[in-house]
Amino acid sequence: MQHNILVIGGSGFIGSRLVNALSLGNHFVTVPTRRRQRARHLVQLPLVDVVEANIHDDASLSRLVAGRDAVVNLVGILQGRRGTPYGPDFARAHVDLPRRIAAACAQHGVRRVVHMSALGADVEGPSMYLRSKGAGEAALRAQPGLDLTVFRPSVVFGPGDNFLNTFASLQRVFPVVPLAGAGTRFAPVYVADVVTAFFNSLVGPHARDTIGQTYELCGPKVYTLAELVRLSGKWARVGGGRGRAVIALPDVLGRLQAMMMELAPGTPLMSRDNLDSMKVDSVCSGAMPGFVPALGVPHPESLEAIAPTYLDPKCQESEYGQMRATAGR
Repeated sequence: MQHNILVIGGSGFIGSRLVNALSLGNHFVTVPTRRRQRARHLVQLPLVDVVEANIHDDASLSRLVAGRDAVVNLVGILQGRRGTPYGPDFARAHVDLPRRIAAACAQHGVRRVVHMSALGADVEGPSMYLRSKGAGEAALRAQPGLDLTVFRPSVVFGPGDNFLNTFASLQRVFPVVPLAGAGTRFAPVYVADVVTAFFNSLVGPHARDTIGQTYELCGPKVYTLAELVRLSGKWARVGGGRGRAVIALPDVLGRLQAMMMELAPGTPLMSRDNLDSMKVDSVCSGAMPGFVPALGVPHPESLEAIAPTYLDPKCQESEYGQMRATAGR
């Protein structure tokens, strides 16, 4: 059965791959974006319509939602202005947008919504990020009549990620890496596995089994942040394949470092709110991390199997080129 799906946040790291998968599955996909140029890598995909629209405008959002079989929300930010319980940027992206999506779906009788949240999302969480993510989930659940599925992934890795690639790049520049939150634990999950879970929850053979569920998505192994930084340097062949020395900062120095980064121009590598988020380990709560059968990922890929293939300069290649080739373009 062919579906008509709106993917909000569809031009990003995860969204681009989900849109590609849905296109290959012969489904119609609409991707709203503020600037069409930012989604140019999706324009040539079959059955994909990239439209310039302001998703934070109620009238525009209503027009986008009308007539869809499902709506996917992948919008998320990692940093924003400070506030209580969260600043205006987190409120706009993580709370107001899900609430407005829910209202637009109710207006047009669109029941199916699949939403990207985060591990540790909780309205009482330690950071603005986690509190706002928890409030966004609550806003969707408060809307009667939605067939809702919520995903809470750990940190997502894959070609082009802003996590391992950032730490690898830093080690190419600096001889040591002073690191706040070095002991925080993560269970990195491969982007293709996350996309498979989303795809199957929307159009898979057991999609209806996922309605009303909240899924934690983790990879098969847990690492501290310090271990991940060392591995990224090793796999990027920095320092002859050894990586740089990682110096774990005490909490006071870590917060001072984050505060100084916030004052620098551009997007900071680390903010105080990021450190607050890392007070909670980003690992799955179940005894056996992984995915339920309905999501179609019986064996999540390991970091060791994938990350060296895109961090190693000798192995790098354009994944979007592969996407276009797969799509027959």
